[in-house]
Order: sequence, then C-alpha cells, then structure tokens
Amino acid sequence: MAVAKVAVTIDEALLRDVDRLVEAGEFPNRSRAVSAALLCMQEQRRRRHRLLAELAKLDPAEERNLAGESLAAELEWPEY
Repeated sequence: MAVAKVAVTIDEALLRDVDRLVEAGEFPNRSRAVSAALLCMQEQRRRRHRLLAELAKLDPAEERNLAGESLAAELEWPEY
C-alpha cells in the first residue's frame, strides 16, 4: 500500500492520548495510531451507509403490520 506523508493539527489532549497508546505498545508510532483510527472511522461509515441502504428497502406499512402481528401474539396470556 502506498503511503503519503501529511501534517495535521490536533488537540494537545488527543495527542497525549495517542502518545500514551504508543508508549503502551498499542501502536508502533503516532502515524500507525492515526491511520488505525481513520481506518476504523472509514469502516464505521461504510457499515452505517450499508445499514441505511438496507433500511431504505423496507416498506414502513409492511413493517407496522408485522410488528402488530407480533404484538397481538404476545398479548395472549396462557391460563394459570
């Protein structure tokens, strides 16, 4: 994978957190920590967009009907 060197400006407290992760051995250096965070964010966005796409396929009326059927079945209590 090709890499590019960039300069970023981040909050000092956040940088301290990154440095703690590096010192703890979670990452070999700051660059890897930042890259991992960006990859994680990218994956979360991809999953969220996939979920939204799947939700858009649902028919709200059909879902309400299915929920109503389920609730009706749950309301019938057995005799004791």
